[in-house]
Amino acid sequence: MKPYVVCLMASSLDGRTHPSRWRPKGVGGDWFEKIHDELGGDAWVIGRVTGSEFAKGEPYPETDAKFPRENWIARRDAKTYGVVLDAYGKIGWGRSDIGGDPIVVVLTEGVPDSHLAGLRAEGVSYIFAGKSGIDLALTLDILSRELGVKRLLVEGGGVANGAFLRAGLIDEFNLILSPAIDGARGAPFVFDSTEADSEQRAPLTAMTLESTRDLGGGVLLLRYLIQNGASK
Repeated sequence: MKPYVVCLMASSLDGRTHPSRWRPKGVGGDWFEKIHDELGGDAWVIGRVTGSEFAKGEPYPETDAKFPRENWIARRDAKTYGVVLDAYGKIGWGRSDIGGDPIVVVLTEGVPDSHLAGLRAEGVSYIFAGKSGIDLALTLDILSRELGVKRLLVEGGGVANGAFLRAGLIDEFNLILSPAIDGARGAPFVFDSTEADSEQRAPLTAMTLESTRDLGGGVLLLRYLIQNGASK
């Protein structure tokens, strides 16, 4: 069964997600983690670029060991899991959790055995969700079957968010909107794509504003329910 998928992001009025670039400075407050906790996901997911910001290790050394391309779960008893999309095994973690949430890496079957050896040595769980590219629908199915995930928070970056959106997998969008503007090129957006996916459109057929919450200081929490249909 597909988990209920909530995308949570914080942005400026022009949809940019790096607060250090926003003007005026210092607006928005520290709302992201608070809302994250309120939403109560069984797991949260981020992309490789965002995941790299949490990594403490180096690329794993070469090994002669061979491993089957089968899911390997180090822990099944966690309240919440931190899921990272790392299709080609680029991140050397140097840790097994983020904020106490065990890491689960989503890989493709083309990753080297040395990477699998490194993940196992550090106690980092991994699952396979495709041969050469990550199948997000399959990812959700595996998280549900293997770890019992019923509610998943998608939390960026923009390319990962956009991939879930274009796959028609997001059920709800929560946006923490701050009274600030980036106003310059180069900053990431809430939803984005790779160049290869730039012409692909999301199968989104309707968005319903479920609630608007004033968080103070001009910051709003907008909650939208999303309806997906066949892609065109």
